[in-house]
Amino acid sequence: MFKVTVIGPESTGKSFLCDALAKHYNTCYVPEYARQYLLDNGKEYTQDDLYLIAKGQVETEDEISAKAKGIVFIDTELTVVRVWSEFVFNACDNKILQEIARRDYDLFLLCNTDLPWVQDELREYPDYESRSTLFHYYHDTLVNQSKPFVVISGSYRERVEAGIKAVDKYYLV
Repeated sequence: MFKVTVIGPESTGKSFLCDALAKHYNTCYVPEYARQYLLDNGKEYTQDDLYLIAKGQVETEDEISAKAKGIVFIDTELTVVRVWSEFVFNACDNKILQEIARRDYDLFLLCNTDLPWVQDELREYPDYESRSTLFHYYHDTLVNQSKPFVVISGSYRERVEAGIKAVDKYYLV
């Protein structure tokens, strides 16, 4: 199974991109578990909630990946939980870090902050400074790992085109 994970700050088109790429490659994608968790439990969360979110994300990822056709797209895997935990709480649960070390992905697509901010009931950081800081946290994390990554920028259409180009480069070799 070729696993592509889409990460980045809030309101950067991750879910849209996962859905579009899954349709293009006739497969499925793993939705962001945190969104449903927070809608069900309220938008106020603790560091303990982040562990439960990580656990739910992994379970959902494993379940949906088993149904995928050769390739699966993952909307915000545990790297996002780690970065979020460090950004909000200045620490990350060691169990999350251990699970990150166990997971394996083939390609990361990092969504840039150049899309206009879209408000919804869960988003917390509309300001440019926070979004930029988060983007750089993700970028630094990806630079320091051994798997390929591509920064995805531009309009929604341009993001899909860039995503397809990146996936074709690494998946169809």
